[in-house]
Amino acid sequence: MRDFSTGHRWLSINTATVRAQWPLDRIVSECAARGIRAISPWRDQVAAAGLDKIAALLRDTGIELSGYCRGGMFPATTAADRAAALDDNRRAVDEAKTLNAACLVLVVGGLPGALAGHAEHKDIAAARNDVRDGIAATLEHARSVGMSLAIEPLHPMYAADRACVNTLEQALDLCDALDPSGAGALGVEGRERAALGVALDVYHVWWDPKLQAQIARAGCERLLAFHVCDWLTPTRDLLNDRGMMGDGVIDIPRIRSWVEAVGFDGYSEVEIFSAENWWKRDGGEVLDTCIARHRSAV
Repeated sequence: MRDFSTGHRWLSINTATVRAQWPLDRIVSECAARGIRAISPWRDQVAAAGLDKIAALLRDTGIELSGYCRGGMFPATTAADRAAALDDNRRAVDEAKTLNAACLVLVVGGLPGALAGHAEHKDIAAARNDVRDGIAATLEHARSVGMSLAIEPLHPMYAADRACVNTLEQALDLCDALDPSGAGALGVEGRERAALGVALDVYHVWWDPKLQAQIARAGCERLLAFHVCDWLTPTRDLLNDRGMMGDGVIDIPRIRSWVEAVGFDGYSEVEIFSAENWWKRDGGEVLDTCIARHRSAV
């Protein structure tokens, strides 16, 4: 397992971690000043700053993208809504390509309308069928431009509104069905990555008794992104009360050892939503803490 204790070469910052403090261009500059070599920005942040401006800033600073957040949200009840979702995902793929992201992360969606508080039906199997069809259609475009897609399984508490793919096993079943060859493009340090793979976020999967076996099944080709934070006890808000690494109950080094045992050698991406703690702190303090905890708790 790689030794992170003496440096932060393999630290990436998901820009949600300091989105309450700074706009995206400032986040890029602050990361560059601290020698943080990768980020994973969100589409709304890129849109607010300007796609071309951010692309130029990344080139100037030499900062890489460990991922791009996010595509997905495929389930719908009408043909028009399904078509709109596919159009949006094609745009997301193109943005990710412009920014030279390692992958486009897919939060696949749940029951149509549930995120807005009014689920249009209760058929989660139908939602999963929409997800399968949506990924298949998006994958065709992603292949044509050389952009990998990373399905992110979310904790089951989000099955209704954000993602009806809730385990690594489910995500890999989709990968094997839709991308059986696993052939894709070259990623970090020339390592080949699959056209369709997974983004593994410890917050969502740490509890899964099949996790180690499914990581081994994925292998380094399908493990496209690795996200870290911590699960607090108690958790005050299931969306916006993630912990800083080392402050909760997830054995992050053990999970990283499983990931690296199959050959993953990419970034550990810190992704923290924290309305009552980290989003209230100075952004510089947050980044400096991420650096310290990456060395001691990841």
